[in-house]
Amino acid sequence: MNRPAPVEISYDCLRFLITHNPTNAQLGRFIEDLKAFGVNTLVRVCAATYDKTPVEQEGIQVLDWPFDDGSAPPDQVVDDWLSLLQTKFREEPGSCVAVHCVAGLGRAPVLVALALIECGMEYEDAVHLIRQKRRGALNAKQLHYLESYKPKLCLRSKDANGQSCCIQ
Repeated sequence: MNRPAPVEISYDCLRFLITHNPTNAQLGRFIEDLKAFGVNTLVRVCAATYDKTPVEQEGIQVLDWPFDDGSAPPDQVVDDWLSLLQTKFREEPGSCVAVHCVAGLGRAPVLVALALIECGMEYEDAVHLIRQKRRGALNAKQLHYLESYKPKLCLRSKDANGQSCCIQ
């Protein structure tokens, strides 16, 4: 299977790396990519198909939150994802969180889109930004989910001047 290269999605103080699911044979290159983008947290949203031990030995935390291919994330995954981002970007400004599914076209982009929406971006703009870098991302069911998603704006705060911005 010809899979797209990893892509960085940045908005305000948020940085994400969307990638595909590596095999054990590709793990060395995968870890190099993660390190090149400064990733220290990786979220797998598909079934585990590789040994995460070598990734963790490089100081990269691996979180397993699988959900069904082609679908929207369950509420628990959304809550865990947003909680992770609140903590991660507050405690480690400028850090990059990687997320992957099998091909990096559905489940991973939908979580990144949620983060962008939670930071105040309109759903259409979030989808456009992701699709600019990840052609073919997000299916009709996922788009409908994002369109109807009601943000809590939990990744938004006010800076010292009262301006809205992402986590400070």
